[in-house]
Amino acid sequence: MLVRFTKMHGLGNDFMVLDLVTQRVKVTPKLVKKLGDRNFGVGFDQLLIVEPPSDPDVDFRYRIFNQDGSEVENCGNGARCFAKFVRDKRLTGKSEVVVQTANGRMCLKIREDKRVEVNMGQPILQPSEIPFAADQQAITYPVEVDHQGEAETVELSAVSMGNPHGVLVVDNTETAPVETLGPVLEPHTCFPAKANIGFMQVLARNEVNLRVFERGVGETIACGTGACAAVVAGKLRGLLDMPVTVHLPGGDLEIEWQGEGHPVIMTGPATTVYEGQIFV
Repeated sequence: MLVRFTKMHGLGNDFMVLDLVTQRVKVTPKLVKKLGDRNFGVGFDQLLIVEPPSDPDVDFRYRIFNQDGSEVENCGNGARCFAKFVRDKRLTGKSEVVVQTANGRMCLKIREDKRVEVNMGQPILQPSEIPFAADQQAITYPVEVDHQGEAETVELSAVSMGNPHGVLVVDNTETAPVETLGPVLEPHTCFPAKANIGFMQVLARNEVNLRVFERGVGETIACGTGACAAVVAGKLRGLLDMPVTVHLPGGDLEIEWQGEGHPVIMTGPATTVYEGQIFV
């Protein structure tokens, strides 16, 4: 079966996007792994699926699969690409669309400057809902780890943006132990559903550097939900004022959060790389 797809990226966080409104494909973990293989398939960080909604009050259903075949709840960089895709493919004529995700509704807006603004919803801070193993909510939590054969306690913030995140504040993202500590914290027992692990360096009250070790993927050069979680963590710690420019290895995002009870607003670019067809 020949399937049409589009390759896109948001700040280098790359996606394969499938329109399952006008074509039909049975998406299985085996197929996702096959398509995600960078040597024998198309290759991507995540596979994005556009489906008709089951809720009549939204425009589309938005589904996300990691390279390892696991389905996840949210992807901010993917959401921006999703908005551009449905407009470019004329699946909608709206500049603002509402999508149904595994974690609820999300509003996507294409601005006149071609950047996409995403209402990411309110961050989840209650440990049981993240999920995170703690008796009560706190700004930071001590977590004991075995890091390179040594017992170590790290201090992190736990935030969900529809997917779980642990955020550490570091002196320098260039020298932060992303490659060694990320794989230890991602599956840590304190995160029952695993987590994305962010390493944030505060440059000024409106500017940070960030690297993210993503759940099911490894380090990527951009993570939209990771940028949102980092800014939430930084504001809760009293380190940041709004809005915040987040410098990721792949480029910059603008994040704004006015505090508990308010949604996180993420603004950034989305880019189409190429169109293709593949037998599945």
